[in-house]
Parts: sequence; C-alpha cells; structure tokens
Amino acid sequence: MQLVDTHVHINFKDFQTDLNEVRDRWLANGVTKLVHSCVSPDEFTQIQAIADQFPEVSFAVGLHPLDKNLNATGWYPEIGDRIKSLASSDRRVVAIGETGLDFFKSDSKEAQIEAFKSQLRIARSLNLPVIIHSREAAIATREVLQEINTEDADKPVRGVMHCWAGNPEETQWFVDLGMYISFSGVVTFKNAHDLHESAKIVPSDRLLVETDCPFLAPVPKRGKRNEPAYVLHVAESVAKLRDVELEILAAQTTSNAFNLFALA
Repeated sequence: MQLVDTHVHINFKDFQTDLNEVRDRWLANGVTKLVHSCVSPDEFTQIQAIADQFPEVSFAVGLHPLDKNLNATGWYPEIGDRIKSLASSDRRVVAIGETGLDFFKSDSKEAQIEAFKSQLRIARSLNLPVIIHSREAAIATREVLQEINTEDADKPVRGVMHCWAGNPEETQWFVDLGMYISFSGVVTFKNAHDLHESAKIVPSDRLLVETDCPFLAPVPKRGKRNEPAYVLHVAESVAKLRDVELEILAAQTTSNAFNLFALA
C-alpha cells in the first residue's frame, strides 16, 4: 500500500533535530511521495536541500496569504517575478503555493486577493497546479477563481483546496470548479461533522490526503507534533467515512496525487 502526503512543511524548526528518523517512519507507513509546500520564496533553497536529501520529495513555491512580508508591504510584481523564476528553475517544482485567502483575524484582504490572483496567473502560465489555502474565505476564494477562469475559459486554473475544512455546499463549489479536495487531520476530529459530510461527497478522482505537518496532528496523535507518517491516520478516517477499504482509498488518493502534480 502506498500513500502520498500532499502537503508538508518539514523544513520548519520542529524537524531540525530528527528529520532522518521522521523519514524512517513515513517510509514504514507506506508514504512513498511527499509534496512540500512553501509559505515564502525565501524558503526555496531550504526546501531544495530537503529534496536533495530525500528524492521522494517534490515541492512548490509561493507566498502564503498570512506571510509577514505580504502583510507589511502588500503585493509587488517583483514577488511574482521571483516566484515564476524559481518555479522555472527546478524540475522538481510541481505546484505554485501555497497561496489563497485567510480572513481569520486578518486586515490584509485586498493585498491577499491581489497576491492570490497573481499566483493563479503564474500557475496557469507555467501549466502548474496551485495549492490553495482558504480559511474563513470560501466565498471570496470561489469568486477569485471564477474571475481568473473567465480570463481564459479554455485553460481553467487547476489545483487543490488544501487542508480543507468547508461544509458540503462549499465543497461542491470547488468540485464544480474542477479542484481537488485534500483532507488533513481535522477530518479525524469527532466534532468536525460538516467536514465528515464533505469527505463523503468528493468524487473519488478528486480526493487527496495530507498532514499539513507539523500542524493539526490527527487522532490518535492529536496534541503532538504532526509528521508525514500520520497521513495514514487521515487515510484511515476518510476511508471509514466513505465506507471503502483503506487499500482502495490509498490507491485512489495516490493516483490522484500523481495525476495532479505530475509526480515522477
């Protein structure tokens, strides 16, 4: 059985002392590929070094909506130029992101929207998928995607709603827009009732799993540092919600990850 963790941040300081042991555990749990997300272009060389060390790691480049530089300075075209240049510089780059909108305790909505639109256009120009972060911003996220898609109806933006936490209605919006939906450890939480229903309605060919480590460790590891090995618990939970065998769920999500990110 193989699994792909489609969203990790193993460059964070949480993993500085034991990354080799963390890798041993993800391999032991059948995790054969990882997609490393990026919250700022400043991380690029650090993430490259991890991919040099672990060949199963592919990665993205982008600017997170809550990045301190965006909040402090707004969006400048030079940031987009840098993201595009970096994305073109390494064949292991498989996505733009993470980008998106986060309106939870944020006063930078206009700058976030501008940055999001720019990165969506970059992704389309490079024929790469986009990794989308959307928190308390489902309506605005949908509106931006619809606007960008009208610019070139023959080439709609493709990508994934990562660490998805939306209700079934919101989930259907993004499925209808052609997006993949990725579930994290939140789907294992017993009170996440709307999310449980969302996990049941995603088409099997649009379903992904992730950890978003080091955040949001799933049950039974909740409260601990999250790590890629724990994507197995996410897959187990989604399989149970969808009433399918774990092996089938793993095969589906692995195939979907390979398709979306063109993993080698």
